[in-house]
Amino acid sequence: MTGHGYALRPDTDTVTLLGARVTLVDPGALLAGAAAEPVDLLTDADLPAGIRRARFTVRAEAGTHHFEAYLTAGPPGATVGLLALGLAGPAGMLLARRLAVGDPRAERVLAGAGRVAVEASRRLGLRPPTAPAPGDRDAAGAAVLREAEALGLRPDIDHRVEPGVRSVTVRGAVPSGQVTPAHLRAMVGVWLQAVRELAGDTPEPRVLRGRSYTVGVPPDATPPGTEAVTLDQVGGLDDVVARFREIAVSFRHPQVMARWGARRPQGILMYGPPGTGKTMLARALANEIGADFREIRTPEILDKYLGGSERNIKQVFREARAYRRPTVMLFDEFDSIISYAGAGGDAASQAVNAVAGIFKQEMNTLIEANPDVIVVATTNFPHRVDASLTRSGRFDVKLAIPLPDEDGRAAIVTKMVRELIARHERPGFRMFADDVDPRALAALTPGLTGADLREVLRRVQLAKAMREATEGAPAGPISQDELAEAIAGLRRG
Repeated sequence: MTGHGYALRPDTDTVTLLGARVTLVDPGALLAGAAAEPVDLLTDADLPAGIRRARFTVRAEAGTHHFEAYLTAGPPGATVGLLALGLAGPAGMLLARRLAVGDPRAERVLAGAGRVAVEASRRLGLRPPTAPAPGDRDAAGAAVLREAEALGLRPDIDHRVEPGVRSVTVRGAVPSGQVTPAHLRAMVGVWLQAVRELAGDTPEPRVLRGRSYTVGVPPDATPPGTEAVTLDQVGGLDDVVARFREIAVSFRHPQVMARWGARRPQGILMYGPPGTGKTMLARALANEIGADFREIRTPEILDKYLGGSERNIKQVFREARAYRRPTVMLFDEFDSIISYAGAGGDAASQAVNAVAGIFKQEMNTLIEANPDVIVVATTNFPHRVDASLTRSGRFDVKLAIPLPDEDGRAAIVTKMVRELIARHERPGFRMFADDVDPRALAALTPGLTGADLREVLRRVQLAKAMREATEGAPAGPISQDELAEAIAGLRRG
C-alpha cells in the first residue's frame, strides 16, 4: 500500500498549535509542488470574529522556498499582544525570546508598550486595551516565534494600522535544499500567532481553542471531475506534462514573450493509440492556463452539401477570432475532419483538399488575429493527416502520446485510486484495502491504457456496490486480488 512513490493515502501530521488543531496533509509533496507554482496552504479557514481576510501561500523561486501570509482585521479590540503593539520583526523576535525565558526587562518593555496603547486609546476615544501584566507573559506566542527563528526562517512581520483596518503580513524564507515539514509547521504557528493577536487574544491562547485547520488538500475533499482535470492528475506522462507546463507559462506571460519577440506555440498536435489521455491532456492544459475549453466535434464541421464543410470551418475560426478570454480550441479525432487526399482528382478528393486548404488559411492568421487562442488537435492515425497542414507555424508542437510503460501504469493507478479515496472514503467506510499495490497491478497490465485501467476500477466498484445492495451487508474494501481478477476479466473481454 505504501511502496516507494505509490502511497495511496497521503501522510498526515496533526499537532496542536496555540490551542488549535492543525493537520498537515502530505507536507513533503506540498513543499515539492511549490517548485512548480505557488500553493495555497489554507483555504476556507475557520477564522475568529473580527478577522476579515486571510491568505497563506508557499512558493519556490531561485532555490528558495518563500512563505507568505496576509491578514486583515477591524479596529483594535480589548487586548494587545506582541504583533498588535507593533513589536514584530527583529525587535519583536528579541522580545519574544526574552519573554519566553522570563527576562524582567522584556516584561517592563511589554508593560510600557501596553501603557502607551492605553493612553493612545483614551485620547482617541476607544475602549482601552488591557496591557498584559508581568506575570501573564505570552509564553506560547513567544515559543512559536522562537521556534521559527531556531529553524532559520527569521520571519519578517509587517504590522500596519489604517483607518478602520489593521493588517499583518508575515514572510519567511528557507533554502529549498533545506526546507522540511518542520519549517512549514513553524510558519503555520507564526500565522496562527498573527491570527490570535489580531483577534485580540492575549496573553494565553483562547480564541483558537477548539478550532481546526488543514494545511494542504483535506483528506475528505472532493477532487475535480473530468471538466476540471489538472496536469497534476495526469499520470505516466511526465515529459508531456512538463512540455505543457512550459506552454502554459508562455501563454500566461505575453508581455515577456513580446519583449523578446518570441512567439508561443500556436498549435499542438497529439497523436497515439486510443485511450492514452489525449483529450484529457487538452482539458488539463486549458485549466493550467486558466483558459476556456472549446471542443470542435466532427459533426460541427462535416456537411454533405458542397461547400458546407468549408463554410463551417470558416465559422469556427471566425468565432475564435472574437473570443475575449484565453481559449484552448480542441479538434478531436482530427483525421476524421481533415484527411490526407493525396493527388486524387475525383470530386471527393477535391472536396477534402478544399477543407484542408481552408483550415491552413485560417491557421496562418489566427495567432495574429487573436493571440489568446491556442489550437490543439488529436488523432489516432497521424499518417492520415496532410503533413503540410501540421508543419511548424501551424502546429509547432507535435507530441506522441504512447501507451504507458510499467512505471506509467503504476503512476496512473496511484492517482486514480487516490482520487477515489479522497472522493468516497469517510469515517467508518474504507474503500480500498491495505494490500492494494499499484506497482504489482502495473506488472499485470502490459499494453493497457489509462482508459483501460479506469475501466478495471469501474468494474470492481460496480461489483462491490451490487454485492452490498443485494446482500444488505457491507461488502468490505476492494482488495488486490479483486483488482487482479478484474484485470483478467478485462483481457477476456
